[in-house]
Amino acid sequence: MINFTKMQGAGNDFILLTENEAKKVENLESFIISICDRHFGIGSDGVMIVRESKDCDVFMSYYNSDGSMGEMCGNGLRCFSKYVYVKGIVDKKKFNVETLNGVKVVEIVENDEGKIRGVKVDMGKFIMEPKLIPVMSEEPVINKKLSILGKDFEINQVLMGVPHTVIFVDELKSEYVKEYGKLIENNSLFPNKTNVNFVKIVDDKTIEVDTWERGAGHTLACGTGACSSAYFANFHGFTGKTVDVKVLGGKLKIELVDDMCFMEGEAKMICDGQYYY
Repeated sequence: MINFTKMQGAGNDFILLTENEAKKVENLESFIISICDRHFGIGSDGVMIVRESKDCDVFMSYYNSDGSMGEMCGNGLRCFSKYVYVKGIVDKKKFNVETLNGVKVVEIVENDEGKIRGVKVDMGKFIMEPKLIPVMSEEPVINKKLSILGKDFEINQVLMGVPHTVIFVDELKSEYVKEYGKLIENNSLFPNKTNVNFVKIVDDKTIEVDTWERGAGHTLACGTGACSSAYFANFHGFTGKTVDVKVLGGKLKIELVDDMCFMEGEAKMICDGQYYY
């Protein structure tokens, strides 16, 4: 039996394991695919494993639902941070989490009654350099034309922990996201694939985002995608530097400070359980 906790942040759901529980598994990739299956497993967008860190308070290993390892996940990081705090693995409200995308500073945010309202994360810097994203381009990708099945898209590309494509649209339709998201994710322009965010501008303080997530498919939310979308919305002059991002599973608050990004949102525990594997 594998002891687990299931959590969600803005509808982006995750399964969390301690390192001792993960050690019970012989084939981690196969296990992750099985446990994330929504019909034959528990069901989730990804799995996070709590590991020790030599230099930080804790290390977060993140895996997509297809078993592949991801560098980082914004909504996952919020859930992970609340998990290690509530479970007593980390005993302070502001701490450092090591990820494959570097060190992230997180803060547990409480309301006036002392209850956890959410988690605020320093998401780090936006990277536009094509070789680092990576994307097959000599210049930063800003409103670059990409044709898919005879349809033209204007794409914007950034590295926010993981590669993100941002496309502005007049209307958001999930069937549209599903139809083109996977094709864009796997386009040869992106050597390591890409997350794909379709964005609608509501007003100068609000945007709506629907995301096709690399390695997970259509999701209710993507934290790094919300950050990337807010960045380009501000870059193109559509919004200010503080943006409410509405996603299918809820809302995130994004603050842009110089070339840094801060994200705040809820992280909720759904259940603790035992998985018969």
